[in-house]
Amino acid sequence: MYRAVPHVSLSRKGTSVNSPKTCVVIEDDADIRDLIALILTDAGFEVHACETGHDGVVEAERLNPDLITLDVGLPDMDGREAARLIAAVSQAPILMITAFAELDDELHAIASGATAYLIKPFRPRQLREIALQLSPQHTASSTVQPNPCSQS
Repeated sequence: MYRAVPHVSLSRKGTSVNSPKTCVVIEDDADIRDLIALILTDAGFEVHACETGHDGVVEAERLNPDLITLDVGLPDMDGREAARLIAAVSQAPILMITAFAELDDELHAIASGATAYLIKPFRPRQLREIALQLSPQHTASSTVQPNPCSQS
C-alpha cells in the first residue's frame, strides 16, 4: 500500500540534468537494505546505505539527496524521530518503508515529515515507481525542449 502527501516542491538548486539522482537508504536489515539499494540503483540512483538513524541523518545533511528511504524500526532511534531530524537538514522527500501497516502508524510517519509510506513486503516495481515519482529528473529551466526530429 502506498500513499503520498499532496504536492510537495522537490526542486533542488544546482542539480544537473545529467547527474545521477542520489538516494540515502536507511534500513537496519542488511537483506532489505541490499534489495532497496539494488532496485534504486537499477532505477538510476546513486545509493548511499546506512543502518542507523544517526548515520542516515548525517548522510542526508552531507549529500543533499534527491530521495531518502527510511525504516521505522531502527536500532538507535525510532524512524519517526529520524524523519524529524532529517527534515531539519534536508528538503529531500522521505519514503518510509516499514512493516507497520496501521493507519495510525502512517499518520504518525507523515506528521513526522515523511512524504510517502510504503508497507513491507513491497513489490520491487512498486518501490521503483514511487521513488521515480517522488524524485523526478530536474532540468535547469523545468521546460521540455521540442525534439526537431518529431516535427512534421
